[in-house]
Amino acid sequence: MTPHARVTMALSHQEPDICPYDLGFDLRTRERLVEFTGDAGFDRDVIHHFAGVGIGYPETGERLDANHYTDAFGVIWEQSIPGELGVVNDPVLKEPSLKGYEFPSARKPGLFDGFEERVAEAGATERYVTWGIGFSLYERAWSLRGIEGFLLDLVEHPSFAHELLDRICEFNLALIEQAGRYAIDNVRFGDDWGSQRGLIMGPALWREFIKPRFARMVHAARSAGKTTMLHTDGDVSAVIPDLIEVGLTVLNPVQPDVMDIYAIKREYGRDLCFHGGVSVQHFLPDSTAAAVRAGVRRLICEVGAGGGFIIAPTHSLGSDIPVENLAALVEEFTHQDES
Repeated sequence: MTPHARVTMALSHQEPDICPYDLGFDLRTRERLVEFTGDAGFDRDVIHHFAGVGIGYPETGERLDANHYTDAFGVIWEQSIPGELGVVNDPVLKEPSLKGYEFPSARKPGLFDGFEERVAEAGATERYVTWGIGFSLYERAWSLRGIEGFLLDLVEHPSFAHELLDRICEFNLALIEQAGRYAIDNVRFGDDWGSQRGLIMGPALWREFIKPRFARMVHAARSAGKTTMLHTDGDVSAVIPDLIEVGLTVLNPVQPDVMDIYAIKREYGRDLCFHGGVSVQHFLPDSTAAAVRAGVRRLICEVGAGGGFIIAPTHSLGSDIPVENLAALVEEFTHQDES
C-alpha cells in the first residue's frame, strides 16, 4: 500500500497492512543515531506517510537582535534558545481593546505563491499532504494579550475576548478558503488548550469561547473536502465528545502521561481518529529499550486495531531520550510486519 492509501484507510476506521506512523528527526537526533548505529542510512526503511506543505501564515517578521524577533502579528518574542519559539516579551494589546491595532491581511499578495507546486510535489510522493495553521485560536489570542491577560479577559472582559477570537477566526477562515482550493488532504490546527491536570480555562469557558470558532474552522475545511487534525497538548479528555460533535477527524498527540489512550480509543474510536501516543515526557526518556519495544507493539496492536490510529511520538524527540531507545523506536515503527 502507498503511504497515502494507508493513512486514508486508517482515517476511515479501517485497518491497513501496517499501522501508519509519523516519524522525523532533527539534525542532532539524526547525528546521534548515525553515530550509534554506524550507519548513515539507518533510516532507509522509514516510510514518510505525511508531507507537510507549510503553515497558513508566516510566523516570523523581523529579527531585532540575537535574542528577539517579531512575528507577523507584531508580537515581540524573546528567544533565548535557538530554534525554540521563545516567550512573549511584551504583549501588543496592553488593554482589553482592539482600538488602534491592525491585523495582518489573510489575503496578502503572494501568500500562496508556489503553493500549488509544493502541493503537487508532495502529492507525487504518494504521501498524505497536510497544511496547517499554528496558534489557531487561544494561542494567537494570548500571544497578543499575554497569557494572564487573556485568561482574565475571559472572565472580566468577555465581550472583548469574543471580539478578539472572532477576528482571529475570520482571519483563519480566509486562509482555509484559499488553501482549500489546492489538492491538500488535511488541514491541521495547532492550539494548546490543556495542562497536565485538565483544560487551562476549564470546559465551560472553552465551550463558550473556543468551541464555536473551532467548529467554524473545522466546517470550512470539511466543506472543502479536507480531513482535519488538531494538535493540542495536555489533558483535553473533558471535551473529546465536543470535538467529535464539531466533526474533527484526528486528535493529536493524546498524551498518555495525562490521558489513557487505550480507554479513549475504546470509548471514542468509532467517531474519532488519533495521532501520537508515544510519550516523550516519561516513556521514551525513562524506559529501557526493551520496554520501548513492548510499549510500541502494544499501541500498534491495541490502539491500532480496527484503524483510526497513526502512531507517533507526542512531540519532537529530545536530547534526554537515550539513543538506544531511539533506535528501538525506529525499528519497531519500520519493521511491524516482522513483529
